[in-house]
Amino acid sequence: MTPSLPPVIADWFASRGWAPRQHQLDVLGSYQSGASQLLIAPTGAGKTLAGFLPTLTDLVDGDFEGLHTLYISPLKALAVDVERNLSTPISEMRLPIRVEARTGDTPASKRARQRVKPPHVLLTTPEQLALLISHPQAELMFATLRRVVLDELHALVTSKRGDLLSLGLARLARLAPDMRITALSATVARPDLLRDWIAQPHPGRETDLLHMVGGAPPELSILETEERLPWAGHSAVYAHRELYETIKRHKTTLLFVNTRSQAELLFQGLWNINDEMLPIALHHGSLSVEQRRKVEAAMGSGKLKAVVCTSTLDLGIDWGDVDLVVQVGAPKGSSRMLQRIGRANHRLDEPSRALLVPSNRFEVLECEAAVEAVSEGHQDSEDPQPGGYDVLAQHVLGMACADAFLAEDLYAEVIRAWPYRDLSREKFDKVLDFVATGGYALRAYERYARLRQMEDGKWRISHPAVAQQYRLNIGTIIEEPMVRVRLVRARGQKSGRTTGPIGAGGRVLGEMEEYFFGTLAIGDTFMFGGEIVAFEGMKENEAFVSRAFAKDPKIPSYMGGKFPLSTYLAERVRRIMDSPDEWGAMPDQVADWLRLQRDLSVLPRRDSLLVETFPRGSTNFMVCYPFEGRLAHQTLGMLLTRRLERMRARPLGFVASEYALAVWGLGDLSGLIRTGRLSLDELFDEDMLGDDLESWLDESALMKRTFRNCAIIAGLIERRHPGKEKSGRQITMSSDIIYDVLYQHEPDHILIEATRRDAARGLLDIERLGHMLSRIRHHIVHKPLPQVSPLAVPILLDIGKEPVFGEARESAMADAAEELLREATGG
Repeated sequence: MTPSLPPVIADWFASRGWAPRQHQLDVLGSYQSGASQLLIAPTGAGKTLAGFLPTLTDLVDGDFEGLHTLYISPLKALAVDVERNLSTPISEMRLPIRVEARTGDTPASKRARQRVKPPHVLLTTPEQLALLISHPQAELMFATLRRVVLDELHALVTSKRGDLLSLGLARLARLAPDMRITALSATVARPDLLRDWIAQPHPGRETDLLHMVGGAPPELSILETEERLPWAGHSAVYAHRELYETIKRHKTTLLFVNTRSQAELLFQGLWNINDEMLPIALHHGSLSVEQRRKVEAAMGSGKLKAVVCTSTLDLGIDWGDVDLVVQVGAPKGSSRMLQRIGRANHRLDEPSRALLVPSNRFEVLECEAAVEAVSEGHQDSEDPQPGGYDVLAQHVLGMACADAFLAEDLYAEVIRAWPYRDLSREKFDKVLDFVATGGYALRAYERYARLRQMEDGKWRISHPAVAQQYRLNIGTIIEEPMVRVRLVRARGQKSGRTTGPIGAGGRVLGEMEEYFFGTLAIGDTFMFGGEIVAFEGMKENEAFVSRAFAKDPKIPSYMGGKFPLSTYLAERVRRIMDSPDEWGAMPDQVADWLRLQRDLSVLPRRDSLLVETFPRGSTNFMVCYPFEGRLAHQTLGMLLTRRLERMRARPLGFVASEYALAVWGLGDLSGLIRTGRLSLDELFDEDMLGDDLESWLDESALMKRTFRNCAIIAGLIERRHPGKEKSGRQITMSSDIIYDVLYQHEPDHILIEATRRDAARGLLDIERLGHMLSRIRHHIVHKPLPQVSPLAVPILLDIGKEPVFGEARESAMADAAEELLREATGG
């Protein structure tokens, strides 16, 4: 149908010399016809306005009372930013529409008021929605709801936050049967799956899939450097000077890296050569909220020349003055690269520009693959997955906090959430029993009795304190135990002594993983927040640091943040390796390296697995090149070493990168393969994902770590109590004890099952490894060599690497690479 735009809104567009774009009108027309919709459009295409146009149209007359539109974003900062951007046109059109944000930073009094007197438009996050529907007032609050706007949906549906959101939407569909969903997304590989995801709560309602047509394609290039490209590592120190010159030539530059430690290193490197004192800032998730907001405000007002950032700035915030995005290190996926490119130039008819800076020689190949994929518009975003039992347990408890329920009613509601659409009643009842009693092995303990079934058959919370604990511990984001980093005066600063009490407390710089401080001694220096600090000591959940000067400070190695190489880019990298006619586009030093490999060994083929074996000193090496990403390679390394032990090949260890895997040991691997005592087809057989994997998991600390996360999400272990928070050590001890009890007495417990699914899906990449083993079956190429091959040089550099940082590390790596290359070439 042709959409109807009220005159006041049409006049507002005209007063700015604008006209609504077709995809914005399409969303309005779809909504006015009674449908839900999924809009796929690139960043900068006006998706947010498209999402809110039906709301403005509905509320233009000012005769609506209650909550009309619920906007859900993956980021608190994005909700706050949208509140600001939406308030401007509402104010200019003088519309009687109240808009408010609700995040964890919103004062408690305001959050309480919003439950009983909500605004017309509420902007929030999945966690806050879970909180809202857990309150008895939820039925009253959401009775008037007409619309739900889901922003950046692709960033939610592949995670446990997406599971939590889907369950919240299923509850909203019951509380407000007439509500419709508008989902907005920029980078989606399979739009039909996402449309089904938002259609599931209302099976009978039409859900339209809308695409924006037109827009200028992005422009990508790879840094052409005169410097020597590193063989390994991820610091890209060689490019710092060229990046600084690039920043000078552009108005505003966003420099994306893949981890927080890389962000710290790049920022420090740029600052060291910042002779012109350009305003360059740092932004990542471990910095304090105040620091991040300060950077965002300076960016929004055009005061910064560049920002070094991680995925914290992947989404949403509209900065029209960014004219270049730089990706330092390979992007790991074309959809992620497209998302980051979209942060530049929020103008639909002008191209966004991005520069890729590979950190090492293998990453040159990956950057080439990413440029190809983006130019073809190919998406490689992940598909949504079946829902987690731990998230379902959290939701079941939340629904009991809202009101008593019958099990059959809640089950019927839960299967209207896409991730749980195939959930059996048997599994649901196991989850319900776990929430109510802790399960068979734990039901004797009163503390795990959180629900009780009454005479009417309904399930209720066992005590009001259960609801309080639930709301304190809600959410699915499990970070490593964190401690606050507080800046203080150095011990004995005036006299130069390093003893004595810690000085008076200063401002909080941010947070760091607790484990990192266990690696430090008093006086050790490291980089944090773009400056060098010295470790002064710890007390409870705070680490004290002072400003310091040091030539080679440590770089904190954060546990999270590393992205896996996408399957699609991995396949393209294999194809480039197997296509010498395409090497002309690469730097000469990389093409020469590949030619040397072709001459001295063989090149990996697209449809097979190259396995090289060679001696080096008293050790024998086996290097293979699956190009399947670090997670899959680490799992493969664990399983291969177990098998090699059984075959008496005497393995000593392994190391995995995104592209290759090296195993070394005392046995003559070339000889074992040549004489038939070691069969590569048997070694790489798919059955390693059966009993070998099971027995390794049974012995591995990985299961306990994964169980800890599941137990926290499911509410079995509480992170927070009123007035205090558990330390990481306390949580780990509690979860380890419970894991041992369940594993011994109830190995089919629903949380043990959830743990195994999580370990296989995320931490081990079992599905991807299975596809790889199937692909190479009977297609393994063995090349025995008298010495290391050119292609094996980078992976061998990762063995026994000393934790040296800064220029000393780069120099040591270069020297080691030259020595290995001399061995490879016999010169």
